[in-house]
Amino acid sequence: MTLRERKRERTRQAVVDAAVELFERDGYERTTVADIAAAAEIGTRTFFSYFPTKEDVLFPEGDARIAAAVHAIATRAPHEGPAEVLLRALRIVGADSDDLTSRLAALRLRFIMEVPSVRGHALQVQADAQLQIATHLAAAFPDRLDPVTAAALTGAFVGAVTAALQMLLKDGHPGDPAELQRTVERATEVALAPWRS
Repeated sequence: MTLRERKRERTRQAVVDAAVELFERDGYERTTVADIAAAAEIGTRTFFSYFPTKEDVLFPEGDARIAAAVHAIATRAPHEGPAEVLLRALRIVGADSDDLTSRLAALRLRFIMEVPSVRGHALQVQADAQLQIATHLAAAFPDRLDPVTAAALTGAFVGAVTAALQMLLKDGHPGDPAELQRTVERATEVALAPWRS
């Protein structure tokens, strides 16, 4: 990673951290993009070069999670079936980031439940992710999955992760990220058991 890329990543993380602090203190609706930008010590225009909307700050790793799943599918071992590939992608995401188990994850879940615009954004992010992953899965396993079956498997995978996180983070206290990640992985393995080779 170049110096410029590292600086850009630090600024992006500063925006996310500032947003989390402000959202926790002031709530989602009362926090403006200008507030977040000021707290991150950047201009509002710069904020929009990192995140297209305020809602997007709550989903900073969405693209990385999709990329991890697509990469796991592309680099599958001959013995791996579709469910095993998705479970490996979940482990990779957990090892690379705490986005699913952090303070931000708990906050995101709370706002999905309370704020209609965040709920709508979350549904759009999830639908886009499922479509991309299912498309790659069907292409990688044409002898085992047609597009509809690939979509069903992907839906079961995403649904298992989402439901496990909802239960684990419902009180707003994420706890130990490593333990949360292991619990999500175990729950997802149970949900995908019928799909495993």
